Amino acid sequence: MDRILQTARKTSQVLAWIGGTLIILSALLVTLEVILRKLFNISLGGADEISGYAFGIATSLALAYALFERAHIRVDALYNLFPFPLKIVASLIGLLLLVGFGAVIAWMGWGLVADTLTHGSRSITPLRTPLAIPQIPWIFGWFFFVLCGVILLTAALKALLAGNAHKSDQLIGMKSIDEQIEEEMK
Repeated sequence: MDRILQTARKTSQVLAWIGGTLIILSALLVTLEVILRKLFNISLGGADEISGYAFGIATSLALAYALFERAHIRVDALYNLFPFPLKIVASLIGLLLLVGFGAVIAWMGWGLVADTLTHGSRSITPLRTPLAIPQIPWIFGWFFFVLCGVILLTAALKALLAGNAHKSDQLIGMKSIDEQIEEEMK
């Protein structure tokens, strides 16, 4: 299980880097578009459309990495007041709900992509982009997120059943202030 977990974690990091690269490239494209418009009254056309696709793809590709880094937003008003066993239960339920939500998005998104592929749908912009081009990597990110969530949930449950609640907490629990500071110091 540890090997699968590490492979998924490393793959999620690569995908997050790809997503970050897409964001940087789209920022450069928009910057070039603004400069060309301002100085030469020329438009590349479609920079906003391409940037929107890049943002959607980058977001979905980074979801799994955020999961492994325990960086998804949590409402922790009461969490820190819980005794340790209840924190573990809350983390398991929270992860299960998050992955379940991701699964619903992935399932519904797959229906969207399937329709796009069936009908050969294109954007209604001057670029007439085949919508499958941005939708396929976008849906891949969601499915990878769900897969990583299942792997993480399985690893956390396995650790918990083996009597290692602290390992389970390190996998899915909230990062402590000390952990956050330690990461910042690296």
